[in-house]
Amino acid sequence: MAQTVVLKVGMSCEGCVGAVKRVLGKMEGVESFDIYLKEQKVTVKGNVQPDAVLQTVSKTGKKTSFWEEEAPKEAPAEAEVKSTETVTVP
Repeated sequence: MAQTVVLKVGMSCEGCVGAVKRVLGKMEGVESFDIYLKEQKVTVKGNVQPDAVLQTVSKTGKKTSFWEEEAPKEAPAEAEVKSTETVTVP
């Protein structure tokens, strides 16, 4: 089953990008990947397991973790709850 895995990878130069390209190019199941050096973000699409992608990219020696998208979404939700509570307590 095809899925998308998004990672945060500590890349500082084109050499780092090349290392990530090399390991992902050899990984079985990878259909495509995008590397964003400025954002230190790697998006991998294919028939892959997230943990396997994380381990493969970690082999480059770069600090690698799953891209955290939940944290920013929770903060605005909390703010909305607080403002709703404030409005409902006249």
